[in-house]
Amino acid sequence: MKAAIVTAPGTSPIYGDFKEPVPHGGLELVTVTAAALSNLTKGRAAGTHYSADNQYPFVPGVDGVGTTAEGRRIYFAMPEAPFGALAQQTLVDPRHTVAVPDLLDDVTAAAIANPGMSCGGALVERARFQPGETVLINGATGSSGTVAVQVAKYLGARKVIVTGRNLAELEKLRDFGADIVIPFDLRPENPQGVRHFEQALIAEFERGLDVVVDYLWGTSARTIIVAVARAVEDAHPVRFIQVGEASREPVELPAAALRSSAIQIMGSGLKSVAFPKLLEAIRQTFDIAAQGKLDLETTAVPLSTVGETWNAPGRPRLVYTLAQPLVAQIEGYV
Repeated sequence: MKAAIVTAPGTSPIYGDFKEPVPHGGLELVTVTAAALSNLTKGRAAGTHYSADNQYPFVPGVDGVGTTAEGRRIYFAMPEAPFGALAQQTLVDPRHTVAVPDLLDDVTAAAIANPGMSCGGALVERARFQPGETVLINGATGSSGTVAVQVAKYLGARKVIVTGRNLAELEKLRDFGADIVIPFDLRPENPQGVRHFEQALIAEFERGLDVVVDYLWGTSARTIIVAVARAVEDAHPVRFIQVGEASREPVELPAAALRSSAIQIMGSGLKSVAFPKLLEAIRQTFDIAAQGKLDLETTAVPLSTVGETWNAPGRPRLVYTLAQPLVAQIEGYV
């Protein structure tokens, strides 16, 4: 069968022939129609993600949309190695699947599933978010951040603050429900960048903050934690949920910031949230999208282009197509 194949750590996949999967041990054979390119997929392929098993060669792709032998249209996650989602067929545990609503097309379902899982797990399972709370999305200009803004609003956020490097992209998030936009420039050649970002955060945090969903880590996360300690009222528990580390920067946390605030720092992802709960977050995201209350810009390309598109930017969200995917009839979906 045709597939994307990773042959060694740190190399881009090649498009070629891979052995066909054979169902066994209760695993289902799925014919794949669409699979999104995610940071998780790329991290596991490179061997840098904590969940990677570093067994090569293999087919990358942690999730996708397809049909079972019985013709059921499903979203699937964590296919059985060495078979991944970026292939004509794969093997999946039936317990790792979610039915795709009829009003949701394959490409959109594939595109929103992982962002929905990450923000749903962070807000609902880890932060125990409550309607009326204020949420900050750090690193909101990517696909995951765009979905997180919409999900937070859908869940009843009183205010959504978005932070990131690109002011123009941040401003676009107002159309998705963002209330406050705070850009930053934390490059070493801008020595006042941290101070300016911290001052802007403090001015906003004095009005209240309950939850931070962090997709970046690094200097921006450290600055947010320090601002929480300096501005949020005494003993108010701000839940800081770490979801991604796109900055690739380590963080040295000042101990005083932890002692002088009630901040609660925790992660959200595989193993920190029970897998059925992650699937439930995806199911809820599908329901929101099927109601026409969630939008995400996507670009669909054939899997045969994987060699040229593997390093595409995270927005618009890239989705690989294989068999002819179901096309949505809903206005606004790609």
